[in-house]
Amino acid sequence: MSVSPGLADLSRLYQTEFVRSARAVGVLWAVCTLCFAIIQVVILVQPSWVGTTASGTQRAGSPLPSGTMGLFEVCLESDWPVPDCRGGLSSLSPLPSFQSVAVLVGVSLWAVWTSVLCLCLFRFCSAATVYKICAWLQLTAGFCLALACLLFPDSWESPEMRVLCGDSVGSFSPGNCSVHWAYILALLGILDYAILATLAFVLANRQDALLPPDAPDGEPLPQEERAQCFSCFTVFWKFVPD
Repeated sequence: MSVSPGLADLSRLYQTEFVRSARAVGVLWAVCTLCFAIIQVVILVQPSWVGTTASGTQRAGSPLPSGTMGLFEVCLESDWPVPDCRGGLSSLSPLPSFQSVAVLVGVSLWAVWTSVLCLCLFRFCSAATVYKICAWLQLTAGFCLALACLLFPDSWESPEMRVLCGDSVGSFSPGNCSVHWAYILALLGILDYAILATLAFVLANRQDALLPPDAPDGEPLPQEERAQCFSCFTVFWKFVPD
């Protein structure tokens, strides 16, 4: 039974709109992935995971120091405009109590930047395969970051925390301190990774739907169709031919 010309035109119009929608969502997903990969670097290096509160207490007649603490360094306020920081990312040695947390955040950082580099594979592989690879990498990044955020409060009972936050500090009890923006940003990153990975899986399934009915499983789209679907990524790398 032959398909009427009107129905065929409607089918082509629907496919065109489908490809345009997938292209727009794919660009949004790529931009969000790149942005949070940069934010992940900030989360790792910033000494603002925990810090003293505004109302300081005293210990043995002397006030507690004011400052902030990250995974690699402790910064105490001083008479100078610049805080006095001990440690740093340049030494590549995190604080002893936060070594496991720093390793997990580092693995999460590696995974998300690997997913960014995998965007170059759109030139060589099928789009569905690339989306699935990126989705699993983002799930790995989110899982490692979630473990880091869970282990971080459990590591508060340490000498570094006692110097900054007082003797009342303990596991999941910050004493005279409170969590700062870097730790909150890491918590938000877990939700962000879950959303990005889910979106990547959805895009992969959508791209599978664009394959011709007689195409073997796993076979990439022809070069012309891939160029039509993913020319949007030339904004970043210019790898799709004209």
